[in-house]
Amino acid sequence: MAASALIQPLLLLLLCLIFCTPSLCCVPHQKEALLQFKHLVAANYSTDDALLSSWNATSDCCQWERVACDSSSQQVTALHLNSLLPFRLNSVFASAVLAPLFRVKSLLHLDVSDNMLWGEISGLAFSNLTRLVYLNLTRNNLYGPLNFELFRLSNLEYIDLGLNLIEGMISNEVGRLWNLKLLALHYNDLHGEIPEEIGNLTELRKLSVRMNRLSGGIPDSVVRLTKLENLDLRDNLLCRQIPVEIGNLLNLSTLRLSGNQLTGGIPISVQKMSKLVKLELQKNLLTGLIPAWFFDMENLNYLDVGENKLTWKITSTAPKSMFSYLSLRSCNASGHIPTWFTSQRNLKFLNLAQNKLRGELPSWLVGLNLHVISLHDNLLAGSLPSILFQSHQLEYLDLSNNSFSGQLPDNISEDAGIAVLKFFANNLSGSVPRSFSNLHKLSHIDLSANRFSGRIPGTFGPKLEMLVLSENEFSGHLPQSLVNLRQLKQLDLHDNRITGEIPEFLSRISSLRVLNLRNNSLTGSIPCHLSTLDNLHILDLSYNNLHGQIPSCFGNFSGIMNMPKDNMTLLSITENLNYFIHHDLEVYWKKLKLHLPGGNIDLYSLLDLSNNQLSGEIPDTIGHLRFLKALNLSHNHLSGNIPLTIGNLKSIEILDLSHNNLSGKIPQSFSKLQELNNLDLSNNKLTGRIPDGPQMNRLNDPECYANNSGLCGHQIRNPCSKSLIQPKPKERRNMESWFSWEMAGVGFPVGFLSTVVGAYVLGFFHIAAVRHERPHADQWS
Repeated sequence: MAASALIQPLLLLLLCLIFCTPSLCCVPHQKEALLQFKHLVAANYSTDDALLSSWNATSDCCQWERVACDSSSQQVTALHLNSLLPFRLNSVFASAVLAPLFRVKSLLHLDVSDNMLWGEISGLAFSNLTRLVYLNLTRNNLYGPLNFELFRLSNLEYIDLGLNLIEGMISNEVGRLWNLKLLALHYNDLHGEIPEEIGNLTELRKLSVRMNRLSGGIPDSVVRLTKLENLDLRDNLLCRQIPVEIGNLLNLSTLRLSGNQLTGGIPISVQKMSKLVKLELQKNLLTGLIPAWFFDMENLNYLDVGENKLTWKITSTAPKSMFSYLSLRSCNASGHIPTWFTSQRNLKFLNLAQNKLRGELPSWLVGLNLHVISLHDNLLAGSLPSILFQSHQLEYLDLSNNSFSGQLPDNISEDAGIAVLKFFANNLSGSVPRSFSNLHKLSHIDLSANRFSGRIPGTFGPKLEMLVLSENEFSGHLPQSLVNLRQLKQLDLHDNRITGEIPEFLSRISSLRVLNLRNNSLTGSIPCHLSTLDNLHILDLSYNNLHGQIPSCFGNFSGIMNMPKDNMTLLSITENLNYFIHHDLEVYWKKLKLHLPGGNIDLYSLLDLSNNQLSGEIPDTIGHLRFLKALNLSHNHLSGNIPLTIGNLKSIEILDLSHNNLSGKIPQSFSKLQELNNLDLSNNKLTGRIPDGPQMNRLNDPECYANNSGLCGHQIRNPCSKSLIQPKPKERRNMESWFSWEMAGVGFPVGFLSTVVGAYVLGFFHIAAVRHERPHADQWS
């Protein structure tokens, strides 16, 4: 009995020695907190124990994956919990899941980045982590104010809260973080001014507040941050002048101030920054000459000062700087392209667009190892050099809006690396060479607004995504070889001389999102098979000779019926590749040419069948297109009543049914169209009262209803008889409806011109009143 009594304590002691040696055992309450975290994550994601498989109650938490402990105290000091669920990007869990972690007061390092965390984290929670040195919450969906409690954790050296939804102001409490080396608050919703106390962070190496709404000037105290290596204040609302003594930041290698409203000249002190490698000042209001000493800063290899009010005086002197990236876009430069570019052996990216450069395109420039050449909107002329398509390195070439003439070179190398080719708005002629099929990497080509003729070419490489040949002199039928372009998303052939019927094979290009055949000589009826294009959300068949009825199957466009997918195009393109910008799509409205920027095309849906010979009734199924934004059926021979289902087009912004033979009443369902900004029902045979509603009452331009002798209503200042007045429903009049009606009463802006101006501010439209004037979307950030 005595021997057996000793066995149990000895076994317990042995287990402790095996599993819980002093260097491995973690603190029990910390282990409990981590297990609770695992439980909450598993519950929110409905996962099994494989998520954090090593985390279990029978093992030592200091041995768990993603956990580090102090070797002497066995306290948890680091949690590497980033990208816990990299393959479940649609999952979102509340930030309350993190609550147990805030009980681990010994933490020095906490990384929960890339987890799609959603919710607001209290600043009081962080107040427990007084020893914290490293905090990374980037790339989540955290919202709410920027808590000043964070700025009281005086041991912090690294804070990254970028790519969240955090709002509010940067508190002057930030000046308490004397040990801070990195502060990243980019891509949030911060406003107000950068506090002067930022100058107290004398240990700071990197400061990034890009893409917020910060205003005011760059505080002069910034010049005290003499250990700073990277300063990124891009894409805010900063104004005033750049601090005169900014050149005191002698350790700075990257200075990014672009996309603000900075004024004045470039401080001469900048030339003292001998370590400066990257300088971005584009898209501001800077004035004066671009200093010549920019080109003699020996370490400077990335320079972008375009789109200011600066002037670049071209000289023949070769610079000491060896650039890899050089953008002098819109810098009032005139003269020929300087020959000293031949000495720039490292140059990969050259943007001299929107200047007044003249002369021919030098063969030596094309012969350099450039990856990007952008020379659009200059005065360049002459024929294109024969070696244009011989380079293996050249990926992007934009020569649009110049005066180049002649034919395209035919000697295209099979090893040519060109992916994006833009030649629109020149005087190029002839046919497109068959050897274009050698451009195996070609994904985007725009040859619009030239004088090309012959048949529409169909011989392109298999990677082509965008084919724009509009405003030329192409003729004949559409080639069946287009069906081989399995990745084609945008086919724009408007304003040519294309004949024949709309072919069936177009419905087999399942990747198509945009099909524009406007202003050609197409005949026959509109085929139903087009509605099988599941991805199509922009279709323009206007200004042709199409006849027959609108197919009822046109209510089956799934790309317009369903909620548009998130437009991840710009988010997925890396910073070095964001010059691959799509072609702007042209649409017409009341003789105005509008441009949908390529980056926004995925957010827009349009159906334009106007100016044909269509007859019959508008099919009821058109009301299935819930996310249609623009519908134009004007200038046809449509008859019958306007379908009641039009009221189901909850996203409709533009509706034009004018110049038809439509009769009956305007459906009362029009009152549900809350997004409708532009309406034209003129030149029909409509009768009765114009429906009331918040939007309908704002559309009070009589021209919208002209030449419908039977209409009445306050919108056209023609009162209805009492028999036509419908009783108003008894509804509680809330402040929102009051605002809507009162705004209508005091003259809320109406008409398409007002909408275009508003849409331009929002970035949805560019307006070009001149036929061949082409806007250029920003191509480099």
